[in-house]
Amino acid sequence: MNSTNPKIYESTTSRKVAFLGLGVMGFPMAGHLALAGHRVTVYNRSAGKRDDWAKEFKGAAAATPREAAADCDLVFCCVGNDDDLRSVVLGADGAFAGMKKGAVLVDHTTASANVARELSAEALKHGLQFVDAPVSGGQAGAQNGLLTVMCGGDAAAFEAAKPLGMAFSRAFTLLGASGAGQLAKMVNQIAIAGLVQGLAEAIAFGQKAGLDMEQVLHVIGKGAAQSWQMDNRGKTMIADKFEFGFAVDWMRKDLGLVLDEAKCNGARLPVTALVDQFYADVQSLGGERWDTSSLIKRLT
Repeated sequence: MNSTNPKIYESTTSRKVAFLGLGVMGFPMAGHLALAGHRVTVYNRSAGKRDDWAKEFKGAAAATPREAAADCDLVFCCVGNDDDLRSVVLGADGAFAGMKKGAVLVDHTTASANVARELSAEALKHGLQFVDAPVSGGQAGAQNGLLTVMCGGDAAAFEAAKPLGMAFSRAFTLLGASGAGQLAKMVNQIAIAGLVQGLAEAIAFGQKAGLDMEQVLHVIGKGAAQSWQMDNRGKTMIADKFEFGFAVDWMRKDLGLVLDEAKCNGARLPVTALVDQFYADVQSLGGERWDTSSLIKRLT
């Protein structure tokens, strides 16, 4: 698969933008912005990645987040965690130091709701806006420009970002004030964790019972048991293949955020906590980079 698969883009005015973080998600997301006609400058800690991106998309590469963000209308970001996010946004070389008044930083990192609120408050001190906008859809969604984006922040800032964000999205939705996007992503991960464990147990049970599980999934996939996970990961789980996107290490990071938030708000998440430990078992099997459907490895 190419790093970025072009699609039909909505017509928007060409804008000067920056993208910070060129991992498996950020590289194609920035690519879609360039393919949609925007003038994109990228920053990545690894100089090789940013130079590769600039060569592929005929864009510009910057040595610091501040340099990348200079004179941009919008700055997009997708890095690893809270600390990575602070490192590219704050400080003398951070994006906030280079952004012009009124500009918007849209953060696609899956991070804590607290850091979203912290950076939103800091943005206002600089005359800027901050939108927390974690994504769902995995590497394939980023490459195909079909991500689902869950946003929190000011409505005007969201409206400024949405036309550009649709270059790599199929849904770009404001769900509330700062932090709401991150909280919605946590809801998403809670739902996925339980679904994948249920599917893993179902397949493992069927295999122990001697059933043709491809045939069984074909049948039950037409009824109430149907899910995206069953449709897209059922056959690969049966085939013992786990190289399809979102890694166990990343899922454990996300579930850690979920469980920390639950301690604060009092939510009871017994299944999520258990599945998080099951993913720890997968890590101990050497499956840190296997995709999340690898939960079945514990059962076979």
